[in-house]
Amino acid sequence: MAGLREILADNMRKIRRKRGLTQAKLAEKAEVSTHFIAMIEIARKFPAPETLDRIAAALGIETYQLFSGPVFPEKDLLWLRQSLLNDIERVVGEAVEKIIAEKYKD
Repeated sequence: MAGLREILADNMRKIRRKRGLTQAKLAEKAEVSTHFIAMIEIARKFPAPETLDRIAAALGIETYQLFSGPVFPEKDLLWLRQSLLNDIERVVGEAVEKIIAEKYKD
């Protein structure tokens, strides 16, 4: 599952791009460095609450929106899909082996 930093990074990047802002322009509006914005967007840094408020204001959103989104981010859905496929393959394989063993046990 994605952590808080990853959710913030993904949402901030998507919203910034949707608003047509560069990292430099967002940094200027939020009164932080461009490097800091970049580090947030790769989930390496996590801003203080006051900074989150300034970033949200610069993006024209409420602060909570930086953390809202789909319940299952895309990478989690891909992991879940692969996990289910692996489980199905294992269960079907075990069932086939059991049927074959019972049929040819004599």
